[in-house]
Amino acid sequence: MKLVVVSAGLSSPSSTRLLADRLAESVQDRLGAEHAVQTVVVELRELAVAIANNLVTGWPQPPLAAAIAEVTGADGLIAVSPVFSASYSGLFKSFFDLIDPDALTAKPVLIAATGGTARHSLVLEHALRPLFAYLRAALAPTAVYAASEDWGSGGDAYAEGLPARIRRSADELAALMAARPERTETEDDDITALEQQLSDLRFD
Repeated sequence: MKLVVVSAGLSSPSSTRLLADRLAESVQDRLGAEHAVQTVVVELRELAVAIANNLVTGWPQPPLAAAIAEVTGADGLIAVSPVFSASYSGLFKSFFDLIDPDALTAKPVLIAATGGTARHSLVLEHALRPLFAYLRAALAPTAVYAASEDWGSGGDAYAEGLPARIRRSADELAALMAARPERTETEDDDITALEQQLSDLRFD
């Protein structure tokens, strides 16, 4: 099984990448007993120039083409964005604008976001969830938002802490991934061939 993580954090290190890593580790823990899991992380900050070039030229450079192939060939996807102006970042949206609208149909997806204050937590429902619903992805019911004060919080009597939300969302994504029909060898060969063709692209 291939789990692909898309992180749109702009700094290094970033809370966005930290949340992405914790979600991925939790999903791996839940799938690891019965499935071999390969995790691939796509850092959008490293592809920012290539994404901008693709938007104006219509042609992806090899690293970007490879990243898109990883996302479209994944058995499950974790997508994490920082909050900018009460929505996902422009970098995050630009990357998913480059993916064929049918490529994520029925693909299990867990959405998450990070921000400085809990006031932005609804970004998950008014921005990220509609985006992936439009792409017809199979969204995990629980989305995860992490504000600055959530890190190190165990929660209280009225609200679950971040670790509990991570565990619940990971359980849901793992269940969606495990329920998918297994790929045939032909499908795996086709995806591998496509990834090889994309990686072999060269520019003058």
